[in-house]
Amino acid sequence: MNFTFCAQTDPGRIRQSNEDSVAFDNATHVAVLADGMGGYNAGEVASGMATTFIKSELTRWLSQAGPQVQIGQIRRAIEICVDNANVSIFNASTINPLYSGMGTTLVVGVFRGTRLLLGHVGDSRCYRWRDHALMQITRDHSLLQEQVDAGLLSPEQAATSPHKNLVTRALGIDEAVLLELNEHDVKPGDLYLMCSDGLSDMMEGAAIAEILQNGSTLAQMADALVALANENGGRDNISVLLTRAAAPCEKRGLISRLLGKP
Repeated sequence: MNFTFCAQTDPGRIRQSNEDSVAFDNATHVAVLADGMGGYNAGEVASGMATTFIKSELTRWLSQAGPQVQIGQIRRAIEICVDNANVSIFNASTINPLYSGMGTTLVVGVFRGTRLLLGHVGDSRCYRWRDHALMQITRDHSLLQEQVDAGLLSPEQAATSPHKNLVTRALGIDEAVLLELNEHDVKPGDLYLMCSDGLSDMMEGAAIAEILQNGSTLAQMADALVALANENGGRDNISVLLTRAAAPCEKRGLISRLLGKP
């Protein structure tokens, strides 16, 4: 399977700084997105630490492990990298008073052939566009989601709640973090969208689907998503990381190429 990546981040229309961070690696098919929180510039520090550390450690390990590495080994590598990033952020917030209480959400994916290992913490999301249908494949770790799951709020009430940003999990808040890690099948033509809540809070799923279904380039889709989130208010930083899966091109033999056969 071939994978193509594109990322874009924007401060939005209200915030002066950007506390989101995105990173990906074309060679090892690693994608990471984080949305920081905390006073001063602590949120920016936390998200930057998360994406930089996890991308660096995962890509290094995957490069050394080689193509024969097993899915279970990748799963464990993701867990270790996220645990180590969490400890690093927590320790930095403990040592430096300016960073006290900082933390970050996280979405991290490793694409391996026809499989995706997808981990997340907090309310940053991953959507999958497949066969003209959009599906959210992460579930928010948030107070609102817990209330919806418990039947205390309807999804419609949750969408207009003033308490959207109260997450129940984040990197760097405690010495240990609970990562939710799931495995998904990947098919040619799939399109994956990781995003911060600066996008998902500003757009309904139907609006996201309309942009993803138009068949434009990843860069054009990213531009359109960020632009519409800003048009709808841009109340928070907006980050998107798009990944497109495609079947590998079959290599034609020398005779076929010389004869011009497809």
